[in-house]
Amino acid sequence: MPLTSYGVLVGRAVDARRETGLDTPHYQVRLEDPDGVNYRIAVNVKSQEYPSELLFRVDEDFRHPVTAQLSGLAPGWHRLDAGPAGVNLDYVRQTLFDRTLLRPLPADVAGPGNDLADLLDDQVQRAIREPAAIVYAFGERWGPEDGVPDKIFGFNPGNGVHDIHMNQGNVGTFRKDDGVWQDGAVIIALPDQQRWVGIFLAFQSQSWHTDDKTGHTLVDGPVEEFGAEAVRIVAALINPVGPAPEAETVTLLNASPDPVDLSGWHLVDRALHVGPVPAGVLDPGATLLVHLPPTVQLGNKGGEITLLDNAGLKIHGVAYTASQAEASGWTVVF
Repeated sequence: MPLTSYGVLVGRAVDARRETGLDTPHYQVRLEDPDGVNYRIAVNVKSQEYPSELLFRVDEDFRHPVTAQLSGLAPGWHRLDAGPAGVNLDYVRQTLFDRTLLRPLPADVAGPGNDLADLLDDQVQRAIREPAAIVYAFGERWGPEDGVPDKIFGFNPGNGVHDIHMNQGNVGTFRKDDGVWQDGAVIIALPDQQRWVGIFLAFQSQSWHTDDKTGHTLVDGPVEEFGAEAVRIVAALINPVGPAPEAETVTLLNASPDPVDLSGWHLVDRALHVGPVPAGVLDPGATLLVHLPPTVQLGNKGGEITLLDNAGLKIHGVAYTASQAEASGWTVVF
């Protein structure tokens, strides 16, 4: 069954500690809200399943429509209902990052800057040093545990968030945690620098293609077996010159050396409206300009575009912000 208490915690990072020598070490962060309530954020840095190294992606200039929604959240814990309507995260159905940029990294290795704990510490320590920085931790809540001090930082009551990683496409005993729109991550707002940092984690044993209702694996094989996509979304005319109804378009590129049959493929907007891709074969290196039907709409306030194959599996996706879409008549290049 899905996570029982999924949501996002908003607060200031005030302390951090790394665990070593454990079977399942975590990078531990203490967050505090303006009322003085403390929380512990337990971030996995090693998998119990083989291979043990986690996949990670750190985007130090994270640009996505979700950041506009996060800016309006008050400090503290926010429980999120299942589904795409809120600020929920979904690595498969939402284009938070280019999954081909995920890289494995060991949990703890001697020397500076060469393991996952070092990478996390670099970002969190920066957030601790900058008074205006705000941390958004997505995952499952535990506590408050009345009368039980936190085992890492000692504050009372124990209280926090874990499962701060991809939470679908699991194997073995962890399959019970599968669900959609419930993935974990750490997103850091740095207002003084006018930028956001996105930290995304997945286990190598997890699958990328998952069921839209259960989050269970549809295609055997871990995330890294799905390499660079043959067909990609490379551009979109999001805000065409009027009058309405304007003709929005999406440009596809076959980046592979082989022809690709696009019969039965579709494009999907942020609201999950589906429009067909013209049937036919896309030659190597060729592009295809797809004119979207009125039912598929690329909102000017930010959104996402997803490409599905004839089996309904996600092939590629892009996200764009309101600032990218504001120039009328200009094509956004991804």
